[in-house]
Amino acid sequence: MQLGSKDTWLDARLELLKREKAHSRARDELTRARQALPWVKLEKEYTFDGSAGKVTLDELFEDKSQLIVQHFMFETNWEQGCKSCSFMADHMDRSVIHLAQRDTAYAVVSIAPLAKLEAFKERMGWSFRWVSSESSDFNRDFHVSFTDEEIENNEAYYNFREHTTFAGKEATGVSAFAKDEAGAMYHTYSVYGRGLEVFMGAYDLLDIVPKGRDEGDLSYTMEWLRLKDEY
Repeated sequence: MQLGSKDTWLDARLELLKREKAHSRARDELTRARQALPWVKLEKEYTFDGSAGKVTLDELFEDKSQLIVQHFMFETNWEQGCKSCSFMADHMDRSVIHLAQRDTAYAVVSIAPLAKLEAFKERMGWSFRWVSSESSDFNRDFHVSFTDEEIENNEAYYNFREHTTFAGKEATGVSAFAKDEAGAMYHTYSVYGRGLEVFMGAYDLLDIVPKGRDEGDLSYTMEWLRLKDEY
C-alpha cells in the first residue's frame, strides 16, 4: 500500500492514463489484425445433437452470417461442467441478445451427452443454445478434445502447439465462423488459454481494485472459482 495526497494521486493517475491509452490503441491494432486473418473454408459438415434433434453447424448460424462458438469442457463421464467454462458462460449468456443485433449468432458445444448438458444448463439458468458433439469430429478438429494416447505420449495439440504435459482430455476455447452470400462456411478465428480472459468481465473489474485478482498464493489461478450456486 502506498499513501499519497490528492495531487500525487492525480499525477500518478495521469501518467497511468497515458499507458492505458497506448494499450487501447495497441488493442485496436490487434483487433484489426484479427479481423484481417484469412478465412479457411470448411470442407466438412458437422452435425450435433440439439434439443430438437440433429442440428448442423450451418443451422447454428440461424439467420446470421457470423457465429461464435464456445468450446465448453464437459467430459462424457462428468456430472457437471467445468467451473472455468461456466464462469465464462455466465458472462456470455447475457450477451447473446446483443450479439444478434450485430449479425452474430452464439452457441456452446461440448462433447458430453445432450441430456447432461441440458440438465446442467437448467441448473445454471442459462438460455444460450448448447449442443453435443459426442458423435462429431468437431472437438477433435478444433483441438479441444484429446485421446488417451495423446495425453500419455504428451502429444496434445492445443493453442497452436503440442504440449509436453496436459491435465485432461478436454480443453476450452472460442472459435469464430462466417458464412458468405452463397452459404459457404469459413473458420475465421480461434483463441485458447489466457486469450479467453477477454470474455470474462469479472476479471476486468477485479483488475481495477487494489488486491486485483488476488491469485498469487493459489496453486493455480482459478482455484478460488466455484460454480455460481456453490459459493
